[in-house]
Amino acid sequence: MPKMQRALLSVFDKTGLLPFAQILAQAGVELISTGGTARTLREGGVGATELSVYTGFPEMLDGRVKTLHPKIHGGLLYIRGDAAHEAAVREHGIGPIDLVVVNLYPFEQTIARPGVTLAEAVENIDIGGPSMLRSAAKNHESVTVVVDPMDYAEVADQIQARGETTLELRRKLAVKVFARTSAYDGAIAAHLGKTFGVAAPRGPELGLPSLLAVQAPQVQPLRYGENPHQKAALYGAFRDFYRQLHGKELSYNNILDLTAAANLIGEFADDPPTLAILKHTNPCGVGQGTTLREAWDKALATDRQAPFGGIIAVNRPMDAACAEAIAGIFSEVIVAPEFTPEAMALLQTKKNLRLIQVRQPLAAASSFDLRSVGAESFLLQERDAQPPRTAEWKVVTRRAPTAAEREAMRFGWRVVKHVKSNAIVYAGGDRTLGIGAGQMSRVDASRIAVWKAGEAGLSLEGSVVCSDAFFPFPDGLAAAAAAGATAAIQPGGSVRDAEVIAAADERGMAMVFTGRRHFRH
Repeated sequence: MPKMQRALLSVFDKTGLLPFAQILAQAGVELISTGGTARTLREGGVGATELSVYTGFPEMLDGRVKTLHPKIHGGLLYIRGDAAHEAAVREHGIGPIDLVVVNLYPFEQTIARPGVTLAEAVENIDIGGPSMLRSAAKNHESVTVVVDPMDYAEVADQIQARGETTLELRRKLAVKVFARTSAYDGAIAAHLGKTFGVAAPRGPELGLPSLLAVQAPQVQPLRYGENPHQKAALYGAFRDFYRQLHGKELSYNNILDLTAAANLIGEFADDPPTLAILKHTNPCGVGQGTTLREAWDKALATDRQAPFGGIIAVNRPMDAACAEAIAGIFSEVIVAPEFTPEAMALLQTKKNLRLIQVRQPLAAASSFDLRSVGAESFLLQERDAQPPRTAEWKVVTRRAPTAAEREAMRFGWRVVKHVKSNAIVYAGGDRTLGIGAGQMSRVDASRIAVWKAGEAGLSLEGSVVCSDAFFPFPDGLAAAAAAGATAAIQPGGSVRDAEVIAAADERGMAMVFTGRRHFRH
């Protein structure tokens, strides 16, 4: 490949532009540029030919038409060495453009601003930029294309060393371009669809897209996935919602755990001080009190063994008293809306402890969950994020729950929703007492919850048993009553509901059907 002759530079983000352009000029590369980019180069002492001078055609329509010209796209797309192509560009006076440096109008940043208008969003839809990028990337056998300022250094090094770039680098940059333009178009389609109230056909009765397009930038590579032999990386808008304030780099499992913890504690956003301890995305204990320290004591009392190496989430700024108590055991991550200076000073003495601030309510995140199921297939569903609909709860037993039992139901029902199925939670009005998670049978989940409470020295007398799905047989309810539960909350819906209700009545238990289950796989 001959040495690079000509480059076109047209960027919105001018980070690193001037030093890169200086290296190109020193290598003898002719520079063509547009508007603000050309002005930046001139002010930095780098000469560049205005695009309108190069094409012989002025910018028009307020700059909407400037790079859409045969001298630009012909110079990018013609196949070097192809006799017919070479003859055509000679006939029309089209010279080669060997390097394109373009980044796009900030559409995503524009629509992220509060109160942005439709007109503002539309004006930030780039037309010429993606067109040039795609032309250059298509002809990557001969043309180098740069969409990310982070790639300036590698391109500059190769041009300085050899006057051109390698095919390997051009291929890598071309792939990056198509990923970027695809994500850009996806953001435009999503925003306009939402603004216009036009859902992609899904069918309309479901409100889910008929075509699922997933584009997310890589936030950071991870050391490995769930296990050391698995490669992994983090993608998407994670840092819009979470900010790491201290500690070593987050792992794949840390991220799974801390997001599960943040979603659970989000159930209690408007409650008194509440603290949750999780392990492998399952709650070990949740407590509530007049202070976070009191909430910690109650949560820890549910299970004093499992929290070692766990994740802690709170619904209030982490204070020094609670931080001092937490510092007594090894924890991986603490998630909080804020940390007081005193708490930060204390917790930062533990160099490996990750401190994560929740930057904005998770309700602002997507209303959908996406999961890969292998075989290049995905599942998409609405998030199970709605608060308990207590007005719809139905008392199905002869005895209605007392005020204390109803309060325990409200507390435990929000916790069991975040426990892997089959899930059982024994709860009081302000704490969990026993948790059974992820069992093949519901009665086994109940047995584990009872056993855990016994190991912790907690009495289940007068507790409420919460089940994420219906009791399929009366035996599960009978076991809960034998353990000391006086009330139960479950979705209902079993063909044996009548038998389960009868079993509750025989034992003087109160039972509520919510009409909504909370499977979590």
